Amino acid sequence: MNKPVIVSEETTTAPVVVLDATPSRAAKAAVAGPAYVVLAGISFSHFLNDTMQSLIASVYPILKDAYALDYGQIGMITLAFQFTASLLQPLVGHFTDKKAQPFSLAIGMGFTFFGLLLLSVAARYPVILIAAALVGLGSAVFHPESARIARLASGGRYGFAQSVFQLGGSFGTSMGPVLAALIVVPFGQPSIAWFSSIAFLAIVILWRIGAWYKPQIATKKSAAVERHPDLPDSRRVRIALAVLVALLFSKQLYVSSLSSYYIFYLIDKFQVSTQAAQLYLFLFLAANAAGAFFGGPLGDRFGRQYVIWFSIAGALPFTLALPYAGLFASAVLTIFIGLIISSATSSIIVFAQELMPHRFGMISGVFFGVAFGIGGLGAAVLGKLADHTGIAFVYHLCAFLPALGLLAVFLPKIRQANSE
Repeated sequence: MNKPVIVSEETTTAPVVVLDATPSRAAKAAVAGPAYVVLAGISFSHFLNDTMQSLIASVYPILKDAYALDYGQIGMITLAFQFTASLLQPLVGHFTDKKAQPFSLAIGMGFTFFGLLLLSVAARYPVILIAAALVGLGSAVFHPESARIARLASGGRYGFAQSVFQLGGSFGTSMGPVLAALIVVPFGQPSIAWFSSIAFLAIVILWRIGAWYKPQIATKKSAAVERHPDLPDSRRVRIALAVLVALLFSKQLYVSSLSSYYIFYLIDKFQVSTQAAQLYLFLFLAANAAGAFFGGPLGDRFGRQYVIWFSIAGALPFTLALPYAGLFASAVLTIFIGLIISSATSSIIVFAQELMPHRFGMISGVFFGVAFGIGGLGAAVLGKLADHTGIAFVYHLCAFLPALGLLAVFLPKIRQANSE
């Protein structure tokens, strides 16, 4: 890991940490450059994984009509999926920090495979919850180790690698509504079983990536990261991590509100069809994918804090305008919201990883699991609120979530050196 050096600044009392290039394993990786084949493989696997995950939210209207579910029950499905991922991801990350498991990704994808098959035949609400929880379990196993593999293959361009990794997931999330509109809506709940073939393809790819990852484990063990004394003290690190979790929570809760309820909002306010509403949701999720991709390289180039400030607070004017917009204006606004609000994802995660490089798997698990899981819990609460106040009120309330971006003022000033 690059050794930090303190640089004094007369304009501030906060220490500025510069990640200085030294003859280390990271420097050697930077010379070699990113392993593009591995990055492409892990990003494509993320695409397949999140396509299957987003399918759950995309079939909510079908499940709601078929089983007479209310918004609160819809939110509980989101919670069942997110809770298993939230609970287990930090534990998986903590375990793999101590003992890496190169083939755990393929095994974890098996849970998603069986979860989709179960969801396709579920005829009772508790079985739907179990199926959603199985898909969440697959996500819990997938994310911590796949994020680690993306970093190993980064060649020192950590923001770029994280963005490539996030691009696959975000684009996969955006494909769920389209596939639901084209396949599940016309052919019904049993057609969800067809998507288990995607899970099988992901298992094959992840097994091959595991074969590449296995010989890297010995190198990783021989280059254990030690905490440098010039890094921010443990108290400031804890404060910074809490702020980063809050920022990711605000972003994810807003994204969850659109992913889970935007279809119902459009149907309720504009009387559009279910298929048309799913295509409008696709516009937002596709913009979300594009923003996640460009945010990482921008963070590498200009600094992660600037991207975080722009992303979280910059979306606020657009989210405030959304509840008052017409159908066409809503589509345009959600595109801008998706582009801006998702650009911070890579910077937030890499920022946290740099604060605690010796706990990489656990930090990845916390941010992919806990922060996203809290977003799932918030989605369940929003569903209950929508049952009592109406779906329009929920979007008036969620419009203020990006204001939590003001917490970024408490982040330490970290400046990373150019890795090129």
